[in-house]
Amino acid sequence: MNKQIMKKSPPIRILIADDHYLVRMGLIAMINTEPDMQIVAEATDGAQAVALFKKTTPDVALMDLRMPIKNGVEATVEIRKQDDVARILMLTALDGDEDIHTALEAGAAGYVLKNSTEDKLIPAIRAVAAGQYWIPEEVAKRLASRRMFEELTPRELQVLNELAKGLANKQIADVLNITENTTKWFLKSILAKLRVADRTQAVAVAVQRGIIRF
Repeated sequence: MNKQIMKKSPPIRILIADDHYLVRMGLIAMINTEPDMQIVAEATDGAQAVALFKKTTPDVALMDLRMPIKNGVEATVEIRKQDDVARILMLTALDGDEDIHTALEAGAAGYVLKNSTEDKLIPAIRAVAAGQYWIPEEVAKRLASRRMFEELTPRELQVLNELAKGLANKQIADVLNITENTTKWFLKSILAKLRVADRTQAVAVAVQRGIIRF
């Protein structure tokens, strides 16, 4: 009687992109305990992640959002241009609804927070490698909360960024080449859309949601 020989599936090949050495070492130690997973490359910035993805063609890229040279969103966009079926799992400490929305719009297949335990991250990697999407409950709630807010226009974002630098209305007007009255009108609209009462709250909420970054 012929015995059917079961072929062992190849391991899930993973690229890790994070500029923090200790984070990378922790992820490597965790993933190396899984017999069906293999680290094929490590990137310390977004530009290196793009280059290494092209060179190694991993099954999954674990991508941090905040990295030097190119951030995680910029790297994801470039990788997806090279390979429109690339599977990218965002692994980040940033939990703002705008951060999440931007990452998924860029083409990420999942979003996991760095405070997630091993029993949450490993299934996420397997799911994304299998072509599925992975949005944990806490991330889905953050994303759903975004629908409560009206989106800022590009000009309002410019005003908000200058506001975050501590500039007064007249200074913002000079920088953006608009009138002071126009600046005040934009500021009023920004406060209404962010549902806050003053400039300080506007900056605080915008940073918390991931709309602007310092």
